[in-house]
Amino acid sequence: MHRPTLSRRTLLKTGLAAGAAVALAPLGRAFGATSFQSDLPVKVVTHGPKQHWFGYYDKLQFDPTGRYLLSMEVDFEHRKPTAEDEIRLGMVDLQEGNKWTELGRTTAWGWQQGCMLQWLPGSDSKVIWNVRRDDAYGSRVLDVKSGETLEVDQPVYALSPDGKSAVTADFRRINDVRPGYGYVGLPDPHAADNAPDDSGIFFVDLTTGKSKLILSLAQIVKVGTVPWDGPGVKHYVNHLLVNPDGTRFEFLHRSRIAEGKWKTRMLTAKLDGSDVRVLDANGMTSHFIWRDPQHLLAWSDQPSHGPAFYVFSDEAQPTIEAVGTDVMKRDGHCTYLPNRDWIVNDTYPDAERFQTVYLYHVPTGKRVDVAKFHAPKAYTGEWRCDTHPRHSPDGKQLVVDAPFEDQGRQLHVVDISSIVG
Repeated sequence: MHRPTLSRRTLLKTGLAAGAAVALAPLGRAFGATSFQSDLPVKVVTHGPKQHWFGYYDKLQFDPTGRYLLSMEVDFEHRKPTAEDEIRLGMVDLQEGNKWTELGRTTAWGWQQGCMLQWLPGSDSKVIWNVRRDDAYGSRVLDVKSGETLEVDQPVYALSPDGKSAVTADFRRINDVRPGYGYVGLPDPHAADNAPDDSGIFFVDLTTGKSKLILSLAQIVKVGTVPWDGPGVKHYVNHLLVNPDGTRFEFLHRSRIAEGKWKTRMLTAKLDGSDVRVLDANGMTSHFIWRDPQHLLAWSDQPSHGPAFYVFSDEAQPTIEAVGTDVMKRDGHCTYLPNRDWIVNDTYPDAERFQTVYLYHVPTGKRVDVAKFHAPKAYTGEWRCDTHPRHSPDGKQLVVDAPFEDQGRQLHVVDISSIVG
């Protein structure tokens, strides 16, 4: 029997059974070895010969008006950065033919998270990124309208929602224990210490440019029970994120057991480093996002449903609830659209090397595939190109990093207004 193809909007309106996935329409566009598939409008807003990307999914790429997109630019791919490799930073004007305006340059960067380039929350003119100076990493705030800058004595990781402060980790140590997420250029002075007392998490004042250590690694390993400790086990912190009302932040405490092998705990604390809580101590917390000031969504492995996404309450004794187990079956880079009814997520490459960007509708449990992007085999390991979907301020557009034709990684803007509008 012939079964007609329905649009995503029609499928949602017809009350598709909870837990079902809405498949993509036939191939939207294909370009030889590289392609993307979508039945939604997709615009590639950067082009070669330079490669362009943004990096992580939990940073502000759009300015508050939705007109300007931040981007990084580089002229090589498929290898590790060296200390001499400099990238350019710029913004793309979506209303002026995707015009590129260079904002600065830096040698403090990696393929996965770039240089933490992002708009300061609440500002329509200030951006920040990490830099490397002679003997230290730091960051720079630039007002794109006035040209004024502020030099900050620490690199940043996660900004507070008022844009006045940040929390950060030690990128020298991250590079030592997890290459690709730290920066090449400055060695870890504590490389021989498993849990140093003068490295860990720093609070950064973005009004003065000054910072202070608020939680050392020596302190963190004393919080709760750390089952993965002992001689040769190095401790470090990464993946920090401040909650939506700026009262607390999340971080992952990782114990590196051997090269490329580690265990993870998820913790939260106040921005002064006090009231530390262990939310997930099972050893396998991965990508996460704050749902609201009191709850986090994270990929974990819990007794109730095994590997899945769970919502954790930010409490000393957290409640843990599985989410989307029927259709969000793999780890991905998750975030909420502004109305919190939709989760944006993605997948790693499948057998045909396609990465799927999709939406999960929380009230109904429905999944809607947005687009598939092909990642050739050259995009692997440290220099892979995860899609890392980011949303516009109004939640009606997504931007993803993906290879395009023979031009390397580029920014793709996907219009999802027909689904969420």
